[in-house]
Amino acid sequence: MATRTDAPTRREQILKEAARLFAERGFHGVGVDEIGAAVGISGPGLYRHFAGKDAMLAELLVGISGQLLTGARRRLAEAEGVAGPGEVLDSLIEGHIDFALDDRPLITLHDRELDRLRDSDRKLVRQLQRQYVELWVGVVRELYPGLAEPVARSAVHSVFGLLNSTPHLGRPGSLPGRSATAALLHRMARGAFASVAPAAED
Repeated sequence: MATRTDAPTRREQILKEAARLFAERGFHGVGVDEIGAAVGISGPGLYRHFAGKDAMLAELLVGISGQLLTGARRRLAEAEGVAGPGEVLDSLIEGHIDFALDDRPLITLHDRELDRLRDSDRKLVRQLQRQYVELWVGVVRELYPGLAEPVARSAVHSVFGLLNSTPHLGRPGSLPGRSATAALLHRMARGAFASVAPAAED
């Protein structure tokens, strides 16, 4: 979502506004009419695009998990044979920082509303997330070969927790600027991985 440069479709506009409103007021605190008004169409008009709010929530949460995984796989494919594991890890971190800074409502939405998904959608989100984590674990262990797999996995989860803290950093205007914030998060993420690496490989 954050990497698109072309004009969003009406469906994407609806999802963006739904994510913002759900994050601000909670899933049950937002009506279909309000989402429609935010994109300039009637509430009932939304049903031409989505079966209801549950379908919007599912597409948002399944969608972003799939996008993160697809983006990470693309970065790995582009780096194959031309970049070392440190550069690949930097690329993964950059991609996740883009998400964390540009799609903050989705982080809030995931934290608050994941359990509202039907079982099949929630399981799909978890499956996509596990694949995303394991992709990172592989890169981290390639960079630090002596790092035990459970430690690498714990470090990856911890870094995600750090990067996904952006909704709690204050309002956008209170941060030092996107570039400075991204650079700070990147340094902290790399520092977290280096701190658990075997001393001889640090």
